[in-house]
Amino acid sequence: MDNLNKYFGQFLGHIVEVKMDRPMNSKHPRYDFVYDVNYGFIPDTKAPDGEELDAYVLGIDKPLKNFRGKCIAIIHRLDDDDDKLVVVPDNFEDITDEEIINLVFFQEQWFKSVIVRP
Repeated sequence: MDNLNKYFGQFLGHIVEVKMDRPMNSKHPRYDFVYDVNYGFIPDTKAPDGEELDAYVLGIDKPLKNFRGKCIAIIHRLDDDDDKLVVVPDNFEDITDEEIINLVFFQEQWFKSVIVRP
């Protein structure tokens, strides 16, 4: 929960830079699934798993290399220590929790999580 509090204050509601290491439609290097959305990380951060903090980029329908957008939610994994930011274009219209869950299901289906909002 300490990490969630840190992410909540530092990222939620803020503009962030995301560098894609798994662009939309790319295949995971070890597991047999394809990324339905752009997926990347926030440079110069550190998540509990020792890697940079991960982020899903929603609301863009083409593969990206980099993206600057607003963090609107955190997917807080209850059974894993690897929370994910949800980032959208700054002018993006509201998206429901159910829509977020459906868009990231391709990977999040294997974890128990909750969506945290401001």
